[in-house]
Order: sequence, then C-alpha cells, then structure tokens
Amino acid sequence: MSEVIGYIKDGEICDTQSAQSGDKEIIFDNSKEALEIIRHSAAHLMAQAIKELYPNSQFFVGPVVEEGFYYDFRTDAKIGEEDLKKIEKKMKELAKKKYEIEKYTLSKDEALEKFANDDLKQRLIKQIPGEEVSIYKQGDFEDLCRGPHVPSTGFLFNVKLTKLAGAYLGGDENSEMLTRIYGIAFADKDSLKAHMKMLEEAKKRDHRKIGNELDLFMFSEEAGAGLPFWLPKGARLRGRLEQILWRAHRARGYEPVRGPEILKSQMWQTSGHYACYGENMYLTQIDGQEYGLKPMNCIGHILMYKHSGKSYRDLPIKFFEYGVVHRHEKSGVLHGLFRVREFTQDDAHIICTPEQIKDVVLEVVDFIEKIMSKFGFKYEMEISTKPEKAIGDDAVWEMATDGLKDALNSYGISYGIDEGGGAFYGPKIDVKITDAIGRKWQCATIQVDFNLPERFEMEYTDENNEKKQPVMVHRAILGSFERFIGILTEHYAGEFPTFIAPTQAIFVPIAETHIEYAKELAKEFSANEIDTEIYDKNDSLNKRIRLAEKQRVPYVVIIGDEEVANNTVAIRDRRKKEQYNIKAKDFMLQLVNEIKEGEL
Repeated sequence: MSEVIGYIKDGEICDTQSAQSGDKEIIFDNSKEALEIIRHSAAHLMAQAIKELYPNSQFFVGPVVEEGFYYDFRTDAKIGEEDLKKIEKKMKELAKKKYEIEKYTLSKDEALEKFANDDLKQRLIKQIPGEEVSIYKQGDFEDLCRGPHVPSTGFLFNVKLTKLAGAYLGGDENSEMLTRIYGIAFADKDSLKAHMKMLEEAKKRDHRKIGNELDLFMFSEEAGAGLPFWLPKGARLRGRLEQILWRAHRARGYEPVRGPEILKSQMWQTSGHYACYGENMYLTQIDGQEYGLKPMNCIGHILMYKHSGKSYRDLPIKFFEYGVVHRHEKSGVLHGLFRVREFTQDDAHIICTPEQIKDVVLEVVDFIEKIMSKFGFKYEMEISTKPEKAIGDDAVWEMATDGLKDALNSYGISYGIDEGGGAFYGPKIDVKITDAIGRKWQCATIQVDFNLPERFEMEYTDENNEKKQPVMVHRAILGSFERFIGILTEHYAGEFPTFIAPTQAIFVPIAETHIEYAKELAKEFSANEIDTEIYDKNDSLNKRIRLAEKQRVPYVVIIGDEEVANNTVAIRDRRKKEQYNIKAKDFMLQLVNEIKEGEL
C-alpha cells in the first residue's frame, strides 16, 4: 500500500483532512512522519476496541511516544496482561471494517456539553488552548484529539500491544491511578515482526536482570527509591570506566575540579535553574537560609573560574568533574539505572572566547567519536534549538546555534534539527547512539551558553586589555555513569570487554591442593590491576565451572596438578569460545594488554 496518509504543512505533520494544495505528501510506509500518524491512529483503534469490550471505560490521553504509543483510561473492569490478546483481536476486527476516520471541530462550550458526564474529558478540554477543539470519529467511537490520523482503520493491521501499566492521572502522584496500555505499530508485517524480536532480545538483556545476576548494583526501598547502590563488582566496572575517562580528559588538557553538592538557593536563582528547574530540585533550610542540592554542576565551575582573573591567553579553560547531582524524579518514571534520583555526570565546562567555539566543539565531537567507537556504538547527531521556556536574547541564541552548525559542517557530520529542544539557557548538540540490537539512546550532549556567563558576570581580559564576556560550553559525553553503564550492560548483554569487565578471570582450582597456587596468581594479577576471583567452594568441579561461566567473565581459568607443576593455566576463553594452556605470566601480560585496549 503506497497511499497518501498525511502531509507536512508549514513543518508540521497533518492528516489528509487538514492538508492544502502544495503540502508535502506522507506515504504509508515506515518513515518517521508516517509512523507518527500510524501510531497515533493505532492508539485510537485500541481505545475503540477497549470501549467495545469494556463499555464503561473513560479515556484520558493517548499520545505517540518513543516506544510506540499508549492510552491512559479509567475502567471498572480488572484488566491484566492476559487481556491484551483479547483487545488485539478486537482491534483486528475493527481494522477489517475499514471505518473512515473523520475529523470535526466544536467550540469548547459545545465540547464541555457533549462530554458533560466525563470528568476526564472535561479536564482535557479546559487544558486545550484556543476556543475550539477537534474530535476524531471512527464508527461509534470518537475522542478529543488534535490528530493527525490515517484516513481509515484499514491501514492499521500491523499492531501489537506490548505491556500494561498503571499511570497517575496527569502524572500527579496525588491523583488517581489510571490504566495504561502500550503498543507498537508499523506499516508492514515484517517490520512489526523484527521489532517484536528486538523486544524479546531486549528483555533478555535488561540491565536490571543482568545487574542482579552479576551482583553489579542494587536498590533499597528502605533507603529510598531511585538511589542506586554499587556493589563491589559494579563498583569495579564503574571504576575502570572512570579511570579510562580520567586519563583521556587529562591527555586532552582538562583540569579536574570538585564542587560541593549543595549551594544557597540564591545561586540557583541567579542561574535561572530555580525558576526553570526548581520543581525538580531538592531544597532545604540551613541557618534560616534556603539551599538546594545541585541538579547540575555548572555553577560550581563558574565560581571556580571567577576565583582568579583570566586573560585571553588562559582560554580555553577546561574543567571536568565526576559531579554527583540530585533530581526530584517522580516515582512513576524511575527505571533501574536509566532514571534515578542521584547520579554522577561525566561533566565538563569549557570557557572560551566566541572565536574559539568552533574549535572547542570540534575537539569535543572528536572525543565523542573516540569513546563511542571504543564501545562499538554507531551514532548520529542532532542540534536542538531555543525552547519555549528559555532565558536570553534571540540574537544570542542565534549566534550560539550558528556556532554549533558551523562546527558540525566543518567536521563533515550530517545532523538533524530538533526545533525547540534546547536547554533553557542555550542550544545543544545531542548525540544518539545505536546499540547492538538497534535501539537508539541519547547520551552525549554539547551545549553552547552565552547566558550564564552574563548572569554571573564572568570576564576575561582581551589582547587590548579590555574586559570581555566568555562563552561557556557545557559538555557530557557519557551523560551519566549510571545510565551509560545500564546501556553498556544491555549492549553487551553482560559480556563486557576485558578492559571494563568487573572481573577479568575466575580461577577454578580442581582440588584443595591447587587453591594455594590460585591465591598466589590472584595476588600477582591484582598487583597488575587485574581483577580475579577464586571459586573454591565445596562443590563439584563442573558446578563451579558452570557458576563461573554464568558470571560472563572473559576467562575461566582451570588449575590442576599440571598447571601447578608447570606454572601454567588452562584457559577457557568465553569470548572466542576457545580452550588452551599458557604460561601464567604470559596470560597475565595478555590481560594487561587487553586492559590497555580501553585507552582512548
């Protein structure tokens, strides 16, 4: 089917009922624009099916999201995961009927009267800007919606419902809990099949599951939600990643700094965080004054820059910090290491002259390329422009945005534009990486900021001995250690490369007489910064080998009489699926070299 299902009108996606002559056509395929229309329509098809199966259901919102679509609704029926197939079956029946999807508008007063018995609709109508609302109708089902939608339900055969969850009304934890059903939709059967296969693989790779199996990290409801605890193996993995980044920063001229985790609220008011981000901050009173736990590290770096006078000869200055930050995330969005309330950014701020922006950004882009390539990630870049809620003059924003574009153009990197997606203080480059199973993740970010230097009266002396305002480039490459390690865990399915593996080798002595040799090797390896473990419990040899294999270490090392007598080790290489004997010292040197492969 290559029919037209929508149009692009003034940069916005609209359906066939809203298009005008000359608008760009959107064909029924798997393009980004087409999928937005298909998935928005699939959400309404799901709501129609739910309404037929559970007539007392009332619907709130059903948007398109990164993972597909969802609908929030209220129902007096008990719906479980087992009911999703029943809803899917009804959706297929409705798709076969090829109901025409019609759009009409009402005034807000008319809409309030039409939905007088539906408090969820009443709430939505009052939130919609303007004097009119649009409604889409298919068969006997209709709902408030701004669209766009496909011309008929006949386009919606390749749909799968993926999960059921609870969701607070309007995202407010103090409101009632609604039912939320997620789904995915594509233009063709093969794409849906491939996506479902990816989801199955993603379930196996879930970092929460693997993290528990490998004892990497834990959470404690007793201590508080969204606060990760790094267990010894996870701390070793994280430490190796931190060390790789530390050396790479120092080699590129960055200076390490460390700021406090709490500052007076006046600082956050000056920066604009208090007004634009205050609802996500943790605030407290100390000696009658309000303080805020830092959600970002930039203010500390600004204060350290201002500690002494700076000349143009000093710039650019590069401060980097593994900065611990706290953000008040709602409990409903917390998700393993991906969304937490305390995390550590690999944060850096580069203070430079306006003329240095291009070279600074180019250097950061090269740094990003080296790191992402090291972990086998492909990536793409996107420039995000001024959002609706922002500080600073339009002219300043335009200068900063042009600086980012100029840098990427010079590097020869193609990039997308996310209109309105910038930080409140400046435009940014977002880097989206693609993992081993094809999922995209947003990690690195580069933000050019003229606003904070002005607000904090940052200065440098130029070659004419005049005071000038510098530019501040905010930069994080991993984003946060927590989230990046979660991504790495799923990317590698727990099979970490030797240079960041929490344990490089597990020694398995065959008998008690071989344990002392294993301990000697472990001590020597540790002196060379190689992490090992010894599996010497009173279990059978085969069981201990199986347990070692389950830890997904690069190497399992068997030690018996021959190995003790000849100072050798029997290696099981889990990555290459090979077995061989080697001198213990040669194996140690092999591991030292493999760990060095992580250097940037």
